Amino acid sequence: MIIKVRVIPNSKRSEVVSRIGSILRVKISSPAVEGKANEELCNFLSDFFDVKKNMIFLRKGERGREKTIEIVGRSEEELNEVLDTIP
Repeated sequence: MIIKVRVIPNSKRSEVVSRIGSILRVKISSPAVEGKANEELCNFLSDFFDVKKNMIFLRKGERGREKTIEIVGRSEEELNEVLDTIP
């Protein structure tokens, strides 16, 4: 499954803030320096979607706030159920 993520780096804690249409807004506690925020984003999303860390791929947006993430290892139906829990 491919999802779009809008990252808010350097926050107090890592959390999913909201979902606006097909874009997931995520706060990350790491600063956007030397890929630390990208690494933490992938770690956070692996926990959030309950998949292994090597099943999360950053496909686009390495240096920007808007990223395209690919998640494998679970069915699209299961991932959509997790996304539907976000207000």
